Amino acid sequence: MSHLTNAAASAAAPDARPGSGAESGAGAGAGAGSVAGAGSCAGAGASAPLTVAIVGCGVIGVNHARAIGRQPGLKLVALVDELPEAATALAELVESEGGERPREYGSLGEALAGHPLDLVAVCTPSGLHVALAEEALASGAHVVIEKPLDVSMPRARRIAELAAEAEARGQVVSVISQHRFDPASVVVARAAQEGAFGRITSGVASVAWWRSQQYYDSGQWRGTWNLDGGGAVMNQGVHTVDLLVWFLGRPVEIFARTALLAHERVEVEDIAVATISFESGALAVLHATTAAYPELSARVQVHGSRGSAIIDDNLLDYFYASGGSGGSGADASGGDAGASVPGSAGGSGSGGAGGEWDASGKSAVNQAADVVAADQLRGAELAADRFIVGHLRQYDDIVDAIRAGRQPGVRVGDALISLAVVRAVYVSATLGHAVAFDDILNGTHDDVVVSTGASS
Repeated sequence: MSHLTNAAASAAAPDARPGSGAESGAGAGAGAGSVAGAGSCAGAGASAPLTVAIVGCGVIGVNHARAIGRQPGLKLVALVDELPEAATALAELVESEGGERPREYGSLGEALAGHPLDLVAVCTPSGLHVALAEEALASGAHVVIEKPLDVSMPRARRIAELAAEAEARGQVVSVISQHRFDPASVVVARAAQEGAFGRITSGVASVAWWRSQQYYDSGQWRGTWNLDGGGAVMNQGVHTVDLLVWFLGRPVEIFARTALLAHERVEVEDIAVATISFESGALAVLHATTAAYPELSARVQVHGSRGSAIIDDNLLDYFYASGGSGGSGADASGGDAGASVPGSAGGSGSGGAGGEWDASGKSAVNQAADVVAADQLRGAELAADRFIVGHLRQYDDIVDAIRAGRQPGVRVGDALISLAVVRAVYVSATLGHAVAFDDILNGTHDDVVVSTGASS
């Protein structure tokens, strides 16, 4: 491990920015990483809690600890960090908030030797994930890895190989992608994949955030290709990229441009734009920046021949799905264009889900309030614990997967796809031309040394 695992602890804020609703929600309720859904771990209290170690005790480690503390099927027993003061600080926080004080260790090996562990949460900088995941999986523990999977495609592919081997042994391996469990994301994914939007035609993903110069100066690793892995796309935009791919399906080609316009002493981009084409024929626009003062929102739009949806800071801003069999072809994931709209069985009329389709679109009304609870609508008061709840929803799924002997809602393969899109953005921007998504996945461009802006 590196002392850089804890550099984020002194930063002003984690990448899920305060006040944005980036971890929205008032309770650990509905939501799943798969369209079929999977609720909270039922009956977790009937079995002994799963013992958990957190590796990396910085800002994101704190969030994991708080989420784990709320999951009755989990017990935090070990904290691992090369810096003793970091592990001690988190142990004291856990204790001060009513939890049993976990033991502190300087390495994962020491923790594995010192206490039986069922689950290891890897919360270190991304470049250290593969070694820690390999060590944890070799011990027989289940593993959850913080996003992004890694900053290197070769290392990420190695993690995917390790995960496949572990899954064959019955172990659960998941990567944090908590926004796939947000109620707004779940209902949009269902509608897109069941054909309620008709044929998916396009998408727009935009992360218009602001990071000060002080943010980048707060740690030597920030803004570096080697350890940060990239800028606005890799760090601030990766969750939005993940949702875009989840909604629209498998990418085919990416063409991108990047620039560094509002910061100094930084290697990576603070603005990136890209166009993405998908197997279904759908097209999408990606925009990610940390140079949008004073900071706006993260927004995903999905558009189809029978409906559209907008998620703004993880809350549902707009939703209309007419269902029916109109439009042309299947949606991005091959779903039936005639599928019903989930969560709106009571809708009726030309403006209601599943009602008579109005080809002009003039009678369409926003159905968002019909498909999610009021606290999941854009404009709702943001819960103070929304960052914790986002991770808790995914931990609910992980515990249930372990207990039920099934795969988790988000697997390493899902994270590898999203990472490959990010890598494609950087490779395309560096080379100055479009790149094929499969060439990124299979390693054709692994030797490209990426830079901000096109290489001369």
